[in-house]
Amino acid sequence: MEDQTVIMVGAGTSGLATAACLHRQSIPYTILEREDCFASLWKKYAYDRLHLHLVKQVCELPHMPFPSSYPRYVPKNLFIQYLDDYVSRFNINPLYGRRVELADYDEVNKKWVVKARNVNSGETEEYSARFLVVASGESCDPFTPDIDGLSSSTAEVFHSTKYKNGKPYSGKHVLVVGCGNSGMEIALDLANHGVKTSIVIRSPMSVYSREILYLGTKVLVKFFSLETVDWVMVLLSKLYYGDLSKYGITRPKEGPFSTKIKYGKYPVLDLGTCKKIKSGEIQVLPAIESIRGNEVVFKNGNSYHFDTIIFCTGFKRSTNKWLKVGDDYLLNDDGFSKQSPPNNWKGKNGLYCAGLSGRGFYGAGTDAQNISNEIKSLLSL
Repeated sequence: MEDQTVIMVGAGTSGLATAACLHRQSIPYTILEREDCFASLWKKYAYDRLHLHLVKQVCELPHMPFPSSYPRYVPKNLFIQYLDDYVSRFNINPLYGRRVELADYDEVNKKWVVKARNVNSGETEEYSARFLVVASGESCDPFTPDIDGLSSSTAEVFHSTKYKNGKPYSGKHVLVVGCGNSGMEIALDLANHGVKTSIVIRSPMSVYSREILYLGTKVLVKFFSLETVDWVMVLLSKLYYGDLSKYGITRPKEGPFSTKIKYGKYPVLDLGTCKKIKSGEIQVLPAIESIRGNEVVFKNGNSYHFDTIIFCTGFKRSTNKWLKVGDDYLLNDDGFSKQSPPNNWKGKNGLYCAGLSGRGFYGAGTDAQNISNEIKSLLSL
């Protein structure tokens, strides 16, 4: 057993932010990361054209701003370079290939005991620490829904984490399942590459241009209530896009802030997908009923053949499988914090979580600073 001060699970952006804050406080820590690199979601599982959807000022990690030469919306390659520089600057050295299988609190010794399997050697390693930080991320395990006939489909089927660009699919019939930010942008990328693209949109969707989203989230919120900003953004979206229902897109009654607070859904940033839908270059389809070979049957009774099906259906978190906390005080069954801000990061017995409250990079950075400050104060007692 290796004894530590702080054990952190996950070397994504939340883990890196927490590590940097601990480093600045001279607090020793160990990061256990199941992949073979840090920020694997960005380095291994993100599509080529991805940019940060929000302006760079709200996406930078603690204690290191983006270079002034970076554009307002940072592309994937520059963000990865930023993370490489961040890791070097704060001397962050995760232990890679460690898949955590159990984390439990030892009431007798007042420490967290963490068991992790070394994916290279197959051996189980055991660590103990006074503090445990869960930073395994909101986008942890790719999720694909259970659909009748999917397992026997003859089409090429994969999750969006395997998608890079539309070049291999030119001239093919491709179905994108899911209309979140990834689904909408992947559909756009496919259409731009001459792919016969369809997208499943089965529920109401908040869609906004980059300009409307910036105006609402960065300008109007400084002067008006969230309810007022919601109303203005919905109005602007209707004026900008017109009636989208004739193309298969319905809007929720609430604005982007309300839908985020009530349902945890992010608004969709439209980068040109709606224009492609209006022009007929992207076909909107309802929910899937079943799959037979390469034929997909939809809820409205129509069916179409597809060469490829890409599931942009998000992620699940597996924290509840390995974190044993007794009273389940901090995290819910889906791996998000049960606690409301400003104490969403704080559990009991030295347990913390970073980046699990649905507040993006900015929220994760705030969590990281709060965690390091509290650990520093407790170590000083």
